[in-house]
Amino acid sequence: MIQEHKGKRLFITGIPASGKSYLAKTLAEKTDGIAVALDGLRMNFLKDDRYKQWILFYFNQDEAKYLTQTPPDELWNNVVRQSEELWPIFLNGIEQHKNETRPVIFECVNLLPHIAKRELYFPGLVMLGDSFETILDRNKKDPRWGKTEELQELEVKEFFYVQRPRYKLEAEKYGYLTFEHYQDALQEGSRLLV
Repeated sequence: MIQEHKGKRLFITGIPASGKSYLAKTLAEKTDGIAVALDGLRMNFLKDDRYKQWILFYFNQDEAKYLTQTPPDELWNNVVRQSEELWPIFLNGIEQHKNETRPVIFECVNLLPHIAKRELYFPGLVMLGDSFETILDRNKKDPRWGKTEELQELEVKEFFYVQRPRYKLEAEKYGYLTFEHYQDALQEGSRLLV
């Protein structure tokens, strides 16, 4: 488990395109803190054989086949497995800020509630997104994986209908608040960082 840091800490997790990055940046601005996108660290470890398989896991799939033929539980289990396998990368990113006295907000899709409960001493928020249409619009503007609108819509079906209920169940099980709307999450995040 991470030892206590010098300043306030908060993590934000949840489904892709649910507003995690925007929320983290806004909270950092409001609190004179730092927003850290942990997901972005993984590509720095691409040459490390311990992590390469899981960094490239989705890119090594035939996306249409993977998203249409993989059962929902297996889709989720792969998110869990990737999150567990890449955790040392994210842990290292968190620990790099241990002496920072300003608030630090870590955001990461792979920081699942069960990992947070086991590894982190500080609070977190879980973003679920408010509607399929909102997530789809964001995914089209900033594609996560697929190059075509058809693939981007398949992705969002997986995000919204497979990942979303499982993030919610995990969050409830481990005592983290879930949010559909940005303003509610911003209010709670601000309160936690005061």
